[in-house]
Amino acid sequence: MTSQLSIDLQGDVLRPGDLEYDPARAVFNAMIDRRPLAILRCRDAADVARGIRFAREHDLVLSVRGGGHNVAGSAVCDGGIMLDLSRMRNVHVDPDHRIARAGPGLLLGDLDRATQRHGLAVPLGVMSKTGIAGLTLGGGLGWLNGHYGLACDNLIGAEVVTAAGELLRVGPDEHADLLWGLRGGGGNFGVVTSFTYRAHPVGPVLAGGLSYPRAMAADVLRFHDEFIAAAPDELATSVSLALDASGAPVVSIAVCWSGSLDVGAEVLSPLREFGPPAQDTVGPMSFAEFQCVPDAGFPLGRLHYWKSGYLCRLTDAATGTLLDIAAAMPPGMSGIGLQRLRGAASRVPVEATAFPHRAEQYDFLILAQWTDPADSDRIIAWARDSFGAMRPHLEDAVYVNNLGTEGPDRIRAAYGRNHRRLAELKHKYDPANVFRLNQNVAPAGPARKSPPEM
Repeated sequence: MTSQLSIDLQGDVLRPGDLEYDPARAVFNAMIDRRPLAILRCRDAADVARGIRFAREHDLVLSVRGGGHNVAGSAVCDGGIMLDLSRMRNVHVDPDHRIARAGPGLLLGDLDRATQRHGLAVPLGVMSKTGIAGLTLGGGLGWLNGHYGLACDNLIGAEVVTAAGELLRVGPDEHADLLWGLRGGGGNFGVVTSFTYRAHPVGPVLAGGLSYPRAMAADVLRFHDEFIAAAPDELATSVSLALDASGAPVVSIAVCWSGSLDVGAEVLSPLREFGPPAQDTVGPMSFAEFQCVPDAGFPLGRLHYWKSGYLCRLTDAATGTLLDIAAAMPPGMSGIGLQRLRGAASRVPVEATAFPHRAEQYDFLILAQWTDPADSDRIIAWARDSFGAMRPHLEDAVYVNNLGTEGPDRIRAAYGRNHRRLAELKHKYDPANVFRLNQNVAPAGPARKSPPEM
């Protein structure tokens, strides 16, 4: 069928054997090796609609790539049509109204640079190479979550191509139910071809990292837990346990203060003086610059396996287990992270957006990464065993953007009590489940009301 493939597209159509086909099908996680029948490099929403219609007319599976950063690799399919949105990187910032409009191919760094020229920022993630589309549609936990909420909380409009190939303009007054679903419900309802965000004033931030030797880990974790619980909303933190360049275990705390620098210095003083840390790189820098700091630690071409959950309480038992699994970490590039969801992000009502995890808690992530496929079984076994050991301390919940291919029960855990409403919304906008290569919510009709008792 490849030789007969003919699509009227403004962008390019890549087929197996084409020079750019293999680079275009590669994604962030090198464990993913799939071969689409064709890759459609879309230029605009009309291209997206043509691609969707073609896939449906020929009964082909459809995948959608924004930034290609998702660990599950759902951006690329086998034997179907892959819509590649990476060239749709338009961005426009309206500084007077503090609004940013962004194409689905943008990376976080692209949007950061555009907004920071006006002293603004959109709450996004924690690494500049991440795509804005998947991040936002899954929630978007980042350095501004305490101050201004999640990425999805700041999504105020969108343009969406539906499974029927229809372009919808979505906002509070148009298809408001769909806007609700886009705020954390993933790519289940259509292909977003334009995102409209609320932007916020963000000048230089006080940011960087504090590192401590393994012997101090338990004390550091306890102190940080008490410190961050009482901190102002302007502060975001992320704790990690990893091996340094020499192979020695270390615990690190990354911080980002997005308020007044003078106030931030005072707020951070107890944390910076505790220990004291073996290394302290905290200082003023631009927000866009800080977003780039983690990039070098996550280059393309590495293999990834993640396990994740929410940790509400860092008890002594949880801390002990955490340190045990960190001690068993294989040498290399893996790590364990505890990113704090807090402040503004935690105060949004559960039913207000599709993203349901609205409590002060840690997004707990076992992030295994390596380069040699011969190490895969050993490193994956460590990650699974470690997650099993931590599971009694975790909530029955998970951040959907951290999910691999883990089955329907984990997807239900990602959406909690909003899952039923998402299934009904899916039935309305994609009853045939065309958009199923994702953390899929299967379509379901409205729940029937029980008849009144006689």
